Amino acid sequence: MNAKSRTARWGALAAAAVFCSLSAQPARAALDHPLKKVYDPIVSASAYKHRVPVDLVHSIIRAESNYNVNAVSAKGALGLMQLMPETARAYGVANPFDPAQNVEGGVRYLKDLIKLFDRQTGKVLAAYNAGQEAIKKYGGVPPYRETRTYIQRVMAGGYSKPIITTRTPIYRYYDETGRLVLTNDYMLYLSKKAR
Repeated sequence: MNAKSRTARWGALAAAAVFCSLSAQPARAALDHPLKKVYDPIVSASAYKHRVPVDLVHSIIRAESNYNVNAVSAKGALGLMQLMPETARAYGVANPFDPAQNVEGGVRYLKDLIKLFDRQTGKVLAAYNAGQEAIKKYGGVPPYRETRTYIQRVMAGGYSKPIITTRTPIYRYYDETGRLVLTNDYMLYLSKKAR
């Protein structure tokens, strides 16, 4: 191989490397939806309150509605977390298009699924997408293409852990007298921290 063909070969390899790195950047940027910041306070408060990972809730919202508060699926699921009307009623959601109510109901439902399916991410996501009965019927993730694609989308969207961690977070703040206070009550922490 002469010097000219070597230079051309390295030039082609360098161009391919630049193309690959540039094309990978939008994929990473796509994980941060512009509306994520808008709904993060609602998502964080509900997730912390019910000890559900914030990243998991955001990944589900991204996969379900792409942060469209007015989303309605062909099957009748509603709002950010795409709650079915029966599920919304069961979890006290009067207006599924209200972001705070929808997220609160969705997170409470998710918390129940996490307990029911022993924190196994695949089963929890499959139950959220296909329903609990499908998981019970098949003894695990059902063979539905839509459900398997959904699980991959959620896990690629920011929550890829096989087991959902639900540990109790400890928050710290200083009270009026300067004493350090440790608590697991997120709402108390927020109210004291704001002072």
